[in-house]
Amino acid sequence: MVRPGPDGRGVIADFTDAAQGPLLALRADIDALRIQDAKAVAYHSQRPGIMHACGHDGHSAVVLGALLGLQAARQQSLLPRAFKVRGIFQPAEETAQGALEMISVGALENVAAILSVHLDPSRPVGRIGVRYGALTAACDSIEINIHGRGGHAARPHLSLDPIQTAAQLINTLYQSVPRAVDSQDPVVVTIGQITAGDSANVIPDHAILRGTLRTLGGAVRVQVISHIQQLARGLAEASGTRIEIQFGDSAPPVDNNTDLSDLLRRAGGDVLGVDRIDIIPRTSMGGEDFAFYLEQVPGAMFRLGCASTEVGGAPLHSPHFDIAEDALAIGAKVLARVAVLWSESQQGFNHG
Repeated sequence: MVRPGPDGRGVIADFTDAAQGPLLALRADIDALRIQDAKAVAYHSQRPGIMHACGHDGHSAVVLGALLGLQAARQQSLLPRAFKVRGIFQPAEETAQGALEMISVGALENVAAILSVHLDPSRPVGRIGVRYGALTAACDSIEINIHGRGGHAARPHLSLDPIQTAAQLINTLYQSVPRAVDSQDPVVVTIGQITAGDSANVIPDHAILRGTLRTLGGAVRVQVISHIQQLARGLAEASGTRIEIQFGDSAPPVDNNTDLSDLLRRAGGDVLGVDRIDIIPRTSMGGEDFAFYLEQVPGAMFRLGCASTEVGGAPLHSPHFDIAEDALAIGAKVLARVAVLWSESQQGFNHG
């Protein structure tokens, strides 16, 4: 059975051999990024200013390949009798909204566990990474509005320059935030967008900064948010501007279930050999809205190596991001193998 996601975006596809029983969900994300594709290849993006720079097209291909492979195995009567799997192809991962939207339309109904994959350009094709516990960080969006007083570029003393205040605030955030928390608590603040002004010889009256705050959640997150607000209040008073800060679109950390991580490790070993499985030693500061599914059911995500000597190596969110496509078949085989192992066991998994 196949049905659309919210507002016709996304797809939920069930492949089952049993009328009743728990489902294993395989999740892929399908959205792209507002980046101009800089690859000089025949398969570069055909949409100006939009490209798959985070591998979501690859994730969709991996999950679809796993489902098609399982369907073929079912037609040959090679699957366990209790086999039940669901494919979830979700929109809007990059804005941390898609998982919640899919959950709201029943994507997790009857789901007992969920698995996902993320392409990893730092890892060569033929290797996967498995992480126990926290895989990614909590990610909060930040929007900062600086209200000043516009004027002539030749007479800055008659204005309250929001661009000058923005520059000071960015430098202050980058220098101060890491020193406001324990050095053993990872924290990353990045401003990725600055919007201000229309003319080179005019001081605008308004500037907007947008970025992200990444922590491992908990008390550190609360502490850093408070510190950022304190810095903004101090700079607003010193500059005479008015600064407003909004935090939103927060995704919690992805916390991989131990039993499912074990199952991924076993499946990866079956497909690639145990010597091709890497245990990821520490949490990534990237964010993932896959975490919202894990607030409802146990799950795990693994990293799929996608770099070769000829292709790949550029980081995620780079205009040069590319993958060695051999990785897609490997990822599909690993997910299909996990689905078979999970269906054979039909054991319950607890959070943790």
